[in-house]
Amino acid sequence: MGDSQYSFSLTTFSPSGKLVQIEHALTAVGSGQTSLGIKVIPVIAAANGVVIATEKKLPSILVDETSVQKIQILTPNIGVVYSGMGPDSRVLVRKSRKQAEQYQRLYKEPIPVTQLVRETAAVMQEFTQSGGVRPFGVSLLVAGYDDKGPQLYQVDPSGSYFSWKASAMGKNVSNAKAFLEKRYTDDMELDDAVHTAILTLKEGVLTPAEIEDYLQEVE
Repeated sequence: MGDSQYSFSLTTFSPSGKLVQIEHALTAVGSGQTSLGIKVIPVIAAANGVVIATEKKLPSILVDETSVQKIQILTPNIGVVYSGMGPDSRVLVRKSRKQAEQYQRLYKEPIPVTQLVRETAAVMQEFTQSGGVRPFGVSLLVAGYDDKGPQLYQVDPSGSYFSWKASAMGKNVSNAKAFLEKRYTDDMELDDAVHTAILTLKEGVLTPAEIEDYLQEVE
């Protein structure tokens, strides 16, 4: 028996130990536009931070590009980029902003990056075990800065999350991660990280003209 007969059951494990609906959610992420992040903490005294980049393709030239936002601000010190289904990401962004606001009101200080990631991941995990819902078809790269310095986390539809020095998701993720592994160094500075992020997108995604437009937009 294969796993296909379990694909319509959200909470039943297949004989191979998988929740097949999560596999479908990861497929949705893999078909989404490429996004990546690079954390920068130079060994020597220099500017640090997190660089996030993504491909932004419009479904039609008639779409107003200002209405399509791949990178969202959760708090003044935390941002997020997604790959996968845009509507799912908006739900998670709204829930994350609400959680951050509740923390701010209660403790009178910004929510730590790790805690906001944990709360968001918990919401995603709940949607893998509840009736009447489905897993979120989106993965998130959460970039932020707090008392522990720059932070970069990837959160997947299963609710699993890890801290990364650099990571990528979406289309061509294998090539993108392989390229990042070759280019990433612990003494990388912000300018190098921006350059590496653009080259990573160029590796399998952007044309030279699109890269030129991206650089002009950044400047």
